[in-house]
Amino acid sequence: MATKPTKEIATFPNPNPGRSYVIEMECPEFTCLCPMTGQPDFAEIRIRYVPDRLCVELKSLKLYLWSYRDEGAFHEAVTNRILDDVMREIRPRWIEIEGRFNVRGGITTTVRASHGERPAEIG
Repeated sequence: MATKPTKEIATFPNPNPGRSYVIEMECPEFTCLCPMTGQPDFAEIRIRYVPDRLCVELKSLKLYLWSYRDEGAFHEAVTNRILDDVMREIRPRWIEIEGRFNVRGGITTTVRASHGERPAEIG
């Protein structure tokens, strides 16, 4: 059975909803296209969140991130769109998305977008 990229993000119930804890996920092979040139942009996407009632299912996250491979998107836009999409599905207590985009034209770009109050234990 072949897997295909999708914009759907699956969830599962938080096994410890009464406890605050941080989940971190990293995707070092994220790709999208430069909307100006059509050339590929490579990045590491880092997702950190404190779940409330739901958690992100990892395979669906992989397929979701893969769905950007053929889309043109500015770094700032794609990072914020990922935040909006994940936030809409799981409604976490706190979430931060960080996109670390590889060098292009001698410049690297890091974009961080967050929602909610940053937990003290993260610093």
